Amino acid sequence: MKITWLGHASFRLEIGGLVLLVDPWLTGNPMLEPDQHQPATEGATHILLTHAHFDHAGDLPQLAKDLGVPVVGQFDLMSYWEEHEGLETVGFNKGGTVDLDGVKVTMVHAVHSTSIGTETGPHVPGTECGYMIAGEGHVIYLSGDTDVMADMKVFHDLHEPDIGILCAGGHFTMDMRRAAYAAKTFFDFKTVIPCHYKTFPILEQSAEELVRALPEVDVIEPEVMTPIEI
Repeated sequence: MKITWLGHASFRLEIGGLVLLVDPWLTGNPMLEPDQHQPATEGATHILLTHAHFDHAGDLPQLAKDLGVPVVGQFDLMSYWEEHEGLETVGFNKGGTVDLDGVKVTMVHAVHSTSIGTETGPHVPGTECGYMIAGEGHVIYLSGDTDVMADMKVFHDLHEPDIGILCAGGHFTMDMRRAAYAAKTFFDFKTVIPCHYKTFPILEQSAEELVRALPEVDVIEPEVMTPIEI
C-alpha cells in the first residue's frame, strides 16, 4: 500500500491494485506544483470525494472526464454531477459499503458543511462524510473535514482502523490538539497521518503537538508527492 499526500486534504491511495484519488484538488492548490498534476493522477481508477468544497472538489467534474474514471461519494452529490455533468458515479450513503474490485469503502459520518459555488450562490447537494477503506489487511479511517465526534467510538468498534488520515489544521476542522484527543480517546491507530494543514497561514503549520500527544503511535508528517509505504 502506498499513501501519497498531494497537499492539503488530497491523497493518492494505491491499495489492492486500485489507485484512489481522494479529494483531488489540483488547480490552485499551493502545495502541488503544476508539473506534479500528471504524475499525481496517473493511473487513477476512481475518485473518492468527502464533500463538495472547492479545496476538495474544485477540479471536478473535468478531472473525472479527463481521466475517464468514476467518482465515488455521497448519493445526492453524485446524482447532481451525474445529471448536470454526465459523470459516471457510484453514489451511496452513510453506513453503506461499496466494493471497489476488492477494496471495501464504508461511508461514515463527519461534522462539517458542504456546498458548490454557482452563479446564483452556494448550492448544497448532499452532506459531508468520511470513509473507512479496507484492503491489503489494513483499514484506513479517512476523516474528511470534521470535528471530534462521539460517533468515532462506533467507527472504531465496527471497523478497528489501524491507520488514521486525520484533518488537523484547525479553523475549519479539528486542530492538532483535538485530532490527538480523538485518536487517544476513540481509536487504537498504529499510524496517523495529519492533513488539511500548512496550506494557508490561517491553518496550523506543524504536527509537533500531535506527535507529542501520541507517543505510542507512528505519526507521519507527510511530504507532498513522497509515497508512504505501509
